[in-house]
Amino acid sequence: MMNRHIKKVAILGSGVMGSRIACHFANVGCEVLLLDILPKEPNDTEKSKGLTLESKAVRNRIVNEALQFALTSNPSPIYRKSFASRIQTGNFEDDMAKIAEVDWIIEVVIERLDIKQQVFANVEKFRKPGTLISTNTSGIPIHLMLDGRSEDFKKHFAGTHFFNPPRYLPLLEIIPTKETAPEIIDFYMSFGSKILGKKTVLCKDTPAFIANRVGVYSIMALFHTVEEMDLTIEEVDKLTGPVLGRPKSATFRTCDVVGLDTLVHVANGLKENCPNDEENALFEVPSFVQKMVDNNWLGSKTKQGFFKKTTDTDGKKVYLALNLKTMEYEPSKKVSFPTLELTKAIDDLEQRTKMLFMGMDKAGEFYRKTFGGLFAYVTNRIPEISDDLYKIDDALKAGFGWELGPFETWDILGFKQGKELVEKAGKKLPAWVDEMEASGFTAFYKTENGKRLYYNQQSKSYEIIPGTENLVSLQALRASNKVWGNSDTTLVDLGDGILNLEFHTKMNTIGGGVIEGINKSIELAEKEYKGLVISNTGANFSAGANVGMIFMMAAEQDYDELNFAVKTFQDTMMRVRYSNIPVIVAPHNMALGGGCELSMHSDKVVAHAELYMGLVEFGVGLIPGGGGSKEFAKRFSEELKEGDIKINRLRERFLSIGQAKVSTSAYEAFDLGYLRTGTDEVVVSREYQLTRAKAAALELANKGYIAPKREKNITVLGQEGLGIIYVGANSMKSGHYMSEHDQVISEKLGWVMCGGDLSENTLVSEQYLLDLERKAFVELCQQRKTLERLESLVKSGKILRN
Repeated sequence: MMNRHIKKVAILGSGVMGSRIACHFANVGCEVLLLDILPKEPNDTEKSKGLTLESKAVRNRIVNEALQFALTSNPSPIYRKSFASRIQTGNFEDDMAKIAEVDWIIEVVIERLDIKQQVFANVEKFRKPGTLISTNTSGIPIHLMLDGRSEDFKKHFAGTHFFNPPRYLPLLEIIPTKETAPEIIDFYMSFGSKILGKKTVLCKDTPAFIANRVGVYSIMALFHTVEEMDLTIEEVDKLTGPVLGRPKSATFRTCDVVGLDTLVHVANGLKENCPNDEENALFEVPSFVQKMVDNNWLGSKTKQGFFKKTTDTDGKKVYLALNLKTMEYEPSKKVSFPTLELTKAIDDLEQRTKMLFMGMDKAGEFYRKTFGGLFAYVTNRIPEISDDLYKIDDALKAGFGWELGPFETWDILGFKQGKELVEKAGKKLPAWVDEMEASGFTAFYKTENGKRLYYNQQSKSYEIIPGTENLVSLQALRASNKVWGNSDTTLVDLGDGILNLEFHTKMNTIGGGVIEGINKSIELAEKEYKGLVISNTGANFSAGANVGMIFMMAAEQDYDELNFAVKTFQDTMMRVRYSNIPVIVAPHNMALGGGCELSMHSDKVVAHAELYMGLVEFGVGLIPGGGGSKEFAKRFSEELKEGDIKINRLRERFLSIGQAKVSTSAYEAFDLGYLRTGTDEVVVSREYQLTRAKAAALELANKGYIAPKREKNITVLGQEGLGIIYVGANSMKSGHYMSEHDQVISEKLGWVMCGGDLSENTLVSEQYLLDLERKAFVELCQQRKTLERLESLVKSGKILRN
């Protein structure tokens, strides 16, 4: 098979999906040609400027406005603002010929078969043979689009269904037709996962493919359960949100975001196109949903759906929820169930899930009822929508943000209990489940030799999940390869002499147990291994130091104890930096405060592209105290070049911490100074991140790793820098941009970064800066306003500005 390289991509259609898919291809380094239709005539603004339909600005208005709207939306579809320059815009009439130069053409126009066929007929005029061509349809059968197309077109064509927003939702469904060449299917699967960072799932050309078929079934089943069990929409969202390992938007808020019209459209399509589906009747739209559609209460796009945001007479925001019986909006109510209260303290999702199903209240009943139906539904979809059960789990996890797929949940509950739930729900299981049990198999997944296996109902045996053969998986290694652990951390042997330390505290915060884990893992690695990776499978890498612990010590005025705790943290970070083995940190999502400091002291960071990294201590009235302030002073010194305008450079570095800036992607973390150009790297695939981090540790070890020397020649600016920082802080305070207390913190940070009150530029050691940093940190903890900020965060989770 010849090598295929994707340098340039054409996206046809610049709507919500098209413009955002264009941004994601730009994110990974591709050049993008984004095209859309011509407007029918100039608008009033254009006419007032004397522009006509011949003017380029008018001809490209639709595409340019769509792209601008995407680029200014929040959260941003682009990793770094400058990446938008990789996207060129145009229109179907003037620029279609340019698709002859691209490597892949993706159609993202309106969901109408006739329009898609017109676009493809036009594409055939200009597409060069061998170019990939795909459609982002979410519902139209893929094979119907091939009418009248050439053999070469058919061979290279497939469905590539991205989920919105394409940057953040990892699912990419690949739907080949009978005509798609096998090597082309393989290419789509591989490029999607390695380069675009997606969870690629191979689907059959069945209505709504995999994720939406099961996801929409799940939502429609819930609509009916709400009526049967007399539940409110707030109750259902509480039961189907984070407690179950699902997004905060849960069920009804998700419907509002997606749009009720879209949901009804898919449900109607399934009702019509799946006559043999045993749950066909469930796709009937309930009367309350139909009424909402008739009223144009479609969700976020019409400013009201199941929820509505409004303001009261005092101008305060009020959240209203729809009462499904009266169809009136009422103030949203807090919800509580005894079962949920019992599981509050359980962080481990598997343990919590078991408890939820044991509940003797309405919540427990709800879980048993809904999952009985779900287990039956997914087993009956094999082999209709997929030959393999793991694809159904993968699609729901990556497309709907579920942490556990249906088959994984069933495994947690136990095979027998899952079957009982199905029977109680009055549903039937397919023959293959009974055959599986008769053969003595009572789990859908198992791990063996560090690999995850699934039950293949065709071969009636366990097989490695395809595509994971060469991936390093903590989930698969944890049970068999544990080397050491305490209540907050686990040390796992990844093979080839590399260890992995993972945290499992709440939000992966760093307290005494994690510090012990870091020191122990370095000690063990130095004795018997080649290197260490620090990574975990939590929702976030680390939300930083344990603020509650700092607050307690500060509130009790136990300053010696606090000083000792900060010194222990600093010493641990320095141990990471100067150990005799390479230490690689692989952060993802939030890496704040101490999580950021840990990354900054590693030999190399292998970051996931979705990285929200920052030194945010300022918000709780402190400065970074785990080596972060020192590290910024050190990096400032390393960046100083002859003739550099030192003060501008110092200001940039100072503001990253002083404004508690958090990167919106790993690429932005380089701009803010948290990641190092030339040393640290970014991986777009979360699934591949640990494999790459392990390889990076081995590369450094096999080169012959020598620990770096402790830094003694760091240039600090002393009074020259302090003057600038003090003047800057004073003017910010005078202009009411910061409070008096913010000014105090700014001056403390400046004191550390400039090396204190030195009369000239001076060379100092790292230890000198660490001592200054720790002293400033402890002094700030003695300030009443810092205590108030710490207390606010600990008790309410809110940042206080005082």
